[in-house]
Amino acid sequence: MRLLSAGISIGKSRSPGWPEFIWFIMAVSAVAAEIFHHSFNNYYIFKGVFWHVIHQTNLYIEYPSEYFDVNHYGPFFSIIIAPFAILPDVIGVFVWCILNAFVLWYAIKKLPVNKQGQLYILLIAAIEMMTSIHNVQINPMLAGWLILAFVLTNRGKDFWAALFIAAGFMVKLYGIAGLLFFVFSKHKLKFSLSVTFWICIMFLIPMFFSSPRFIIQSYMDWWHAIIQKNMQNTDLSRQSFMQDISFMGFIRRVFHIKAHFDFYVLFSATLMILLPLLRFRQYKFLLYRVSYLAIVLISIVIFSSSAESSTYIIAVMGVAIWYITYPSNNWSLAVLVFMLILTSLSPTDLFPAYLRNYYVGPYSLKAIPCIIVWFILLINIAFKNFFLIKSPTLINETDLLYSTGV
Repeated sequence: MRLLSAGISIGKSRSPGWPEFIWFIMAVSAVAAEIFHHSFNNYYIFKGVFWHVIHQTNLYIEYPSEYFDVNHYGPFFSIIIAPFAILPDVIGVFVWCILNAFVLWYAIKKLPVNKQGQLYILLIAAIEMMTSIHNVQINPMLAGWLILAFVLTNRGKDFWAALFIAAGFMVKLYGIAGLLFFVFSKHKLKFSLSVTFWICIMFLIPMFFSSPRFIIQSYMDWWHAIIQKNMQNTDLSRQSFMQDISFMGFIRRVFHIKAHFDFYVLFSATLMILLPLLRFRQYKFLLYRVSYLAIVLISIVIFSSSAESSTYIIAVMGVAIWYITYPSNNWSLAVLVFMLILTSLSPTDLFPAYLRNYYVGPYSLKAIPCIIVWFILLINIAFKNFFLIKSPTLINETDLLYSTGV
């Protein structure tokens, strides 16, 4: 198993850091464009979470005089956004976006792959990162948190891994998927207690800037807002293709199924994700664990009715990890190119507008390449013997990750 060059050479004759340079140039270009056009409504929503917590006004209703749309982030997000909310808007949105790009870059640098593998991941994910930055979203940071949670769990630093899992959960729920890394922990009691500790801390902290009564009520409001948003996202009569870019959305829109079938899809997917974890003897192999990380990253997007274009930086990170650890062949290259075209390029001006407006959007086709990779990964971790697989892109177990001893 080796890295497939895909026509790209990263050798000693060239600067090994040019993909990293491109990564941050793309991030700066994206946020600069939004600032130039004064098009950062999402930042006003984020900023509003902080000030509404301070003033104890409902976090989940419309504020047309401040921004369009409504907030769907948890009360703890007010703490995350606070340092940026108090800055002038132009500075706040710029620093916020660059921090998102930095957190994901930092997480990629901590992955148990060599330098070349890291640069490939940066190149594969760069367009999706730029799309998310254009939308001034938190998704690159959420992806980075999940990767860091995985890395820290495997390093035995469960307390700090739990911090990122809890943060992702308390901000946008996606972080709850990090609980699956529990099976790779050597200190399962410490892992469980640490997650509980951080969730309690994050639940309490906003109360110091507001009031216990308001924050408790806000969590109840958040729950109702999420339920309402899910109903809106899955309503075929709304003619909005910005949300539900998911496995269920694809089925719903292609076959015009109005009945609520999501439960059956989610239940089946959950079983398919959990059953390979019964292969306890495989836990000690780094490639198995990294493959499972890729499954987690893809799953939380393709099975979410709230999945939108800017969310796919999380799923594409999973695809990138799969690609650099999968056998080099024409099939893997074809899947990667298919993903880059249909998933990453379809929201951009480089993709034909007619196809985007009449096919990709209306039928949630952006999700298809990630769904294909998800099935490939599941087959691998369910049936392959990782003892027989070696990958030069993964560094030695003893250098970064420990053996589970299972």
